Amino acid sequence: MRTRRALWTAAAGVMLVAVLGLLVANGIVWPNRILAARYDVRGVDVAHYQGAIDWDVLAAQDLDFAWIKATEGSSHTDERFAENWADATETDLLVGAYHFMSFESPGADQAAHLASEVPATAGTLPPVIDLEFYGGFHEDRPTADEAHAILDPLVAGIEEHYGAAPIVYATEDAYDLYLAGRYPDLPVWIRSVAWAPRLSDGRDWTVWQYSNRDRLRGYDGVEPYIDMNVFVGDRAELEALTLD
Repeated sequence: MRTRRALWTAAAGVMLVAVLGLLVANGIVWPNRILAARYDVRGVDVAHYQGAIDWDVLAAQDLDFAWIKATEGSSHTDERFAENWADATETDLLVGAYHFMSFESPGADQAAHLASEVPATAGTLPPVIDLEFYGGFHEDRPTADEAHAILDPLVAGIEEHYGAAPIVYATEDAYDLYLAGRYPDLPVWIRSVAWAPRLSDGRDWTVWQYSNRDRLRGYDGVEPYIDMNVFVGDRAELEALTLD
């Protein structure tokens, strides 16, 4: 009898874990939502994967800001950037653009490409540099010196053109390898979708991407999920970061 009861208990435990895993995988349950709920200012980041976006519908869902993918490397422009930018800036959202940093082209060229596609518009959020591994660089990671040789002129070019320091978005492993202990004047946007972020060098984060599997109304693309983020301060403090 005890053996049978133990087996049933174990089976129930396995079933509970499986159900919880399924709910998390489908974006129904997300532990970080509880931790992120303490922050009042929240927003999304989007790219062409979200397809056509009805920005009035999206903005009405208790959002304060949106960063939109604009460019990647020294020549690629997101196919929906112009449309997203025009429509998003007509809402009450604070809007900014982000650039996906390539490890395969010079930072100065990447900064020039971003400047050619994203207007330096007063009242918009500063550009973001998306620093993460992709493709074969997940396994064959550039050294810190190699990454800094690209990142340094990219940051400098953005500061010169937009008159403001960029925000740097990073995964935790990219942060540890390339940002920890460096670039003290750059605000950090950290990706941590499994637990609350704690930067390895004790630095404070400015924006936290707490989920990459939320669902909101207002978009129809190949990607059913949308990234959710919170800002560490209040909306007035976020507005203070906008371009002059």
